[in-house]
Amino acid sequence: MASTHCPSAASPHFFSTPLSALLASLRKLVLTLKNRRQAAKLADMDERMLRDIGLTRSDLRDAYAEPLWRDPTDILAGRARDRRQHRSTPDSKAFLASPSLVPHDGFTVPDTNRPSRHTV
Repeated sequence: MASTHCPSAASPHFFSTPLSALLASLRKLVLTLKNRRQAAKLADMDERMLRDIGLTRSDLRDAYAEPLWRDPTDILAGRARDRRQHRSTPDSKAFLASPSLVPHDGFTVPDTNRPSRHTV
C-alpha cells in the first residue's frame, strides 16, 4: 500500500509559504508608508515646482485620498508620465510663418525729405 504524505503542523514547509507571504505583505506596507511620507514633502512645493515635475495640487489631493495601504507615488508617477506624453510640442510651421527680420530682395528704403541721420 502506498502511503500518502500529508504535511503536519511540525513540518517546516507547512509554515514557510504563509510566513513568506505575510513577510512580503509587511515589506510592501512598510515601503508604501515610507513612500507616502516622502511624497508628503511634495505638499511643501509651490505650484511652479510641482508643474516642473508634471504635477498639480489636485494630483496630490487625489493621491492622498487613496487608502493608507495604497502607495500614492504610483498615482503621482502615472499622472506625471501622462502629462509628459501629452505635452504639446510647438508646431514647426508656426516658426516659419513669423515675419523675417532680414529685408527681403525687393526691399527699398523709403524716400524722405529729412536728412539721412533721421531716416529709419
